[in-house]
Amino acid sequence: MPEQTEKIAVIGGGSIGVAFALVFARAGHPVTVFDPESARRVAIPAEFIAKLESLRRSGLLEESPAVIAARVGIEASLPAAVADAVLVQECVPERLDVKQQLFAELGEATGPDTVLASSSSAIPASQSSAGLAAADRILVAHPGNPPFLLPVIELVPSPATRADTVATAHRLYAGAGMSPVTVARETEGFVFNRLQGAVLREAYALVRDGVATVEDIDTVMRDGLGRRWSFMGPFETADLNTRGGIASHAEKMGPAYERMGAERGQHDPWTPGLVAEVERQRRTLLPQHQWEDRVAWRDEQLQRLAALHRPVDL
Repeated sequence: MPEQTEKIAVIGGGSIGVAFALVFARAGHPVTVFDPESARRVAIPAEFIAKLESLRRSGLLEESPAVIAARVGIEASLPAAVADAVLVQECVPERLDVKQQLFAELGEATGPDTVLASSSSAIPASQSSAGLAAADRILVAHPGNPPFLLPVIELVPSPATRADTVATAHRLYAGAGMSPVTVARETEGFVFNRLQGAVLREAYALVRDGVATVEDIDTVMRDGLGRRWSFMGPFETADLNTRGGIASHAEKMGPAYERMGAERGQHDPWTPGLVAEVERQRRTLLPQHQWEDRVAWRDEQLQRLAALHRPVDL
């Protein structure tokens, strides 16, 4: 892994902060972690090494844990931690007042081009940055947990966030091995939790209605939907499930899904215009003449997963 010269600062040494430090240090960046509590500062190095050793045992490190850990420094001073950083990753408690105060301090302590990224899963950047001169450098960078194993990260700018701020964030996260997705506008739950919430709402409703048990629902997700969704999303799944692609799937299944939604008091039909837009985007990603090859690829991935999940006689 080549050494990087661009410094990353992580504010908050809890589990997400340590995880982000690992992401960037593993990618070769010098990283400084700030935490105001001395007990946390003392605990971080051992936690960091333990995670690295676990990754090493799984064959997920290109360098030794000691080499990666040497890139991480622990700081008791916020200004010292963020000095010369190109990106500051905020990982403090999910409280608006705490984040607003912190971003006010970060705006004063960093240069005009430093990206200020919040790990928030619910508080939009427009609230954290309200009234701040540095609002144009602040955005949400919401990770999966833990980010060193779930690479997706949602970049959610506020209306005030500069385009070059988003571009720099995208470059840095992608360069660290993550999968950045830019969310076009602020919406509660962003994308990750809106999708997760839709599944959880239906799961709770199915238990409430006596349709299935908790374990049955987890089994359907674990051994069915989740196995496919581990390497392709719902649109690609639907596209490959029906000959003729996603437009054919929508024609066949759209009415049933509309009835299911109506049963839950939700009216979001797949209109012809919406289906056409989804079809256009899918065909841009996968031209129709490549459909058969992609179906074969899907089956190969499922075979590999089936082999991994097969019980081993020890």
